[in-house]
Amino acid sequence: MSKVILSVVGHDRPGIIAAVSRVLFLNGCNIEDVSQSILQTEFAGLFIAALPKSLKIVNLNDRLMEALGVMGLSVSLSEMEPSGTWKSPPSEPFIITTMGADRPGLVAAITELLAGFEVNISNLKAVFRGGDNPLENTMIYEVDIPVALDHNLFREALYKRGGELGLDVSLQHREIFEAIHTV
Repeated sequence: MSKVILSVVGHDRPGIIAAVSRVLFLNGCNIEDVSQSILQTEFAGLFIAALPKSLKIVNLNDRLMEALGVMGLSVSLSEMEPSGTWKSPPSEPFIITTMGADRPGLVAAITELLAGFEVNISNLKAVFRGGDNPLENTMIYEVDIPVALDHNLFREALYKRGGELGLDVSLQHREIFEAIHTV
């Protein structure tokens, strides 16, 4: 079976995932991974699905467009490459949170630093509501930090960057973060 990655974007409403999953099911596809989020009023979903050998991607795309176009959704479908060339090094999961006044460039500045240390971002949630209330402007990064990385050097650089941006920064191992935030 070949695999496809499907992205669906548009104004949020009930039934989007049901419509996508129904088209995939009726065409013999198996959903392997799904990630979806609501960003303000917009739905954004990514699906990885395995296709039966008898199904052509262009035919699946037409069927998805037919079902989702009437809902005002944009669809992008492409074949996944077999195993990519990048292999993650041995790493540990961490959570980075930042809070501070909203301004352009915050995501770029933090992600640039992470990339410089070869820290991989596995999930990012950034909510900016404007203004100076730090509780309304939060970024939560789930990251994989290479075991071989000098953690003290990385922590220093991260906190320094946060200070330059006027952000309160927290870095915690994911297990500690989850233990603290579990009620």
